[in-house]
Amino acid sequence: MLETLRRIIQEVNTAPDLQRALNIIVERVKKTIKVDVASVYLSDADRSQHVLMATDGFRQDAVGKVRADFGTGLVGMVREREEPVNVEDAPSHPRYRFIGETGEKPYHGFLGVPIIQHGNVLGVLVVRHREKRKFGEEEEAFLVTLAAQLAGAITHAGASGEVSRLLDALDSQSMFLNGLPGAKGVGIGQALVVYPLANLDAVPDRKAEDPAAEEAAFRKAVDDVKDDLRKYSASMAAALPVEDLALFDALIMMLGSESMLDGTVERIRAGNWAPGALRETIHEHVQVFENMEDTYLRQRASDISDLGRRVLTYLQAVGEVSREPFPQTILVGEELSAGQLAEIPMSQLAGIVSARGSTSSHVAILARAMGVPAVMGVEDLPVGRLEGQKLVVDGYRGIVYVNPNDTVCSEFIRLQHEETRLSAGLKNLRGKESITPDGVTIPLYVNTGLISDIEPSLNAEGSGVGLYRTEIPFLVRENFPGEDEQMRIYRKMLEAFSPRPVTLRTLDIGGDKMLPYFPVNEENPFLGWRGIRITLDHPEIFLTQLRAMLRASSGLDNLQILLPMVSGVVELDESLKLIRRAHEEVVEEGMAVRFPPIGVMLEVPSAVYLVEMMARRIDFFSIGTNDLTQYLLAVDRNNTRVAGLYDSLHPSVLRALRYIVEGVHSEGKPVCVCGEMAGDPAAVLLLMGLGVDGLSMNAGSLPQIKWVIRSFRQDEAGDLLDEVWKLEDPHSIRRLCNSILELGGLGGLVRAGN
Repeated sequence: MLETLRRIIQEVNTAPDLQRALNIIVERVKKTIKVDVASVYLSDADRSQHVLMATDGFRQDAVGKVRADFGTGLVGMVREREEPVNVEDAPSHPRYRFIGETGEKPYHGFLGVPIIQHGNVLGVLVVRHREKRKFGEEEEAFLVTLAAQLAGAITHAGASGEVSRLLDALDSQSMFLNGLPGAKGVGIGQALVVYPLANLDAVPDRKAEDPAAEEAAFRKAVDDVKDDLRKYSASMAAALPVEDLALFDALIMMLGSESMLDGTVERIRAGNWAPGALRETIHEHVQVFENMEDTYLRQRASDISDLGRRVLTYLQAVGEVSREPFPQTILVGEELSAGQLAEIPMSQLAGIVSARGSTSSHVAILARAMGVPAVMGVEDLPVGRLEGQKLVVDGYRGIVYVNPNDTVCSEFIRLQHEETRLSAGLKNLRGKESITPDGVTIPLYVNTGLISDIEPSLNAEGSGVGLYRTEIPFLVRENFPGEDEQMRIYRKMLEAFSPRPVTLRTLDIGGDKMLPYFPVNEENPFLGWRGIRITLDHPEIFLTQLRAMLRASSGLDNLQILLPMVSGVVELDESLKLIRRAHEEVVEEGMAVRFPPIGVMLEVPSAVYLVEMMARRIDFFSIGTNDLTQYLLAVDRNNTRVAGLYDSLHPSVLRALRYIVEGVHSEGKPVCVCGEMAGDPAAVLLLMGLGVDGLSMNAGSLPQIKWVIRSFRQDEAGDLLDEVWKLEDPHSIRRLCNSILELGGLGGLVRAGN
């Protein structure tokens, strides 16, 4: 049966349209399971009906005409339960419904399985047998597998409008695709689909006949790509702030790094031709980044892939056929890169849609900086069918409308006008303090990562850097960076923000975020050797980094050190001992270095209940809400099966935050919040009520969060929090917070429109 299943799936995948795919399914199922009837019903959500769309065994003239309300019959029962229904004698079942229009006779054996995609029942696959029959587990598993395959085909067809045509849907119906909000805003335009510039995977190994010539060609291709990136940077200089333009500098640095450049050259000199050597180098780097736990860093794999394709394009001396963008272009692709984004004139870029990526992708970050709405991570995105089609991008909800009707378009045009007025209002906040109407100041800081490694967020209005990830210099090399190299990087950051504080997080690797030259194999890496555990076991690495940080702060005195993944006081005491040792060594060398404030990043549940003990030893705390939420809820937010369970407004998360704030404040120490929660307007209301001392977020979120803080008194936030403690689920909490924002005139922060 497995071979049969494989053949059927192959036929479905190669079917020219959905109707043919449905027909293939019923024909093959009837023959394989040996039943009298096999049928597929599609869900017409607009009319709340099941529609017979394919059958082998019933009358063909019934296809498209036989409809049944969702709540009726055994087919309706399958939809309600969202699981297989296996009935030996259907006519005797209380939910049985006879439909004469199909030519149906009293069939007895019944097995129906739901066709489900992302929690939505798209239809029902049904087999019937004339005699009484209880279908076996293998037969049931066979149908479930086919239904899952069919779900993808239906989703693709839905996006292209094919399902609407098949169901004879109302003209006013709009098809839509769900993804992740990448950048807020509304965009309307035509889809311009971009494809990879070159296919690295297709490059074969080949002996280099002239290694010197291959090396020269490779170096020339690298220089050409660098020139392209500089041109893109120059073309976007008017639209992007300095910190975001630095992305292109970061890509150039990555392209010229030792591990990328020298690694490829070494492979060429070892005998492989340039394209083959490049393929091996790129694949090696992509694998390292894709295996990382940190979502932000994992997204860097797409940047590396894009660099590799661009270099290969020059090596092959063949470029992508130039296409003129539409007046209002929605850029669409499986995996978009910053370079592809830069190729579209800013005046013509109306939106971004990507099948991969998340809110931490470079493309999403750039989109937010440019004010271009983006939807990321659109699963089952029918890229090949979207070229030239009209799209509406709702970056607030992460929804893409395909071929919307005039009514839908008119509504979103109205929302665009309201957005324009809202943005103008936020610009008026520039230069104003982040202070509540009742006089409570809540400092706002910026989180920085790869983009800021070269050029920090100088234009940000934040009170400093709340989180600087130090992993990048370690990840772009083939060995540990030396003390002097690290010192230069940290010094540049500290100088740029002086006298504002800069919080440098110590090396946070491990889990599946491993260095290529420091591999660790574990059964459960997420709960294994990572973060502070690694650096404490390797004091030579830890001390080198600490010395670099301290030396970099000489004469500036704006350094703060943050320790990641601390789970107990023993780890903290050992870390403090090493920090003091590093400070003593630097002072003994004659450098005037102040002992910096030391903080703990609260992201491990065990640390939540030890905050009072830790507070007696350190100076401040920063709550990493992303990891803390995941650990508390046992949910990987990047796992699509459970991502819907991830919500930082979960009552348990909020209660943990209350415990932290109360415990830290009882010891007279400050606590800041970093991560997505700090940039979420709804969450910020509750954080204000909890009394946190600061918020750290991406620079693009600062104006919005400043607006929230300047619009609500702290006692109002406290009253809201009192109501929240009575609620039992995150959805109710978010609805309440959003309603408060709406009543306060800030509804434009959580939805399209003013």
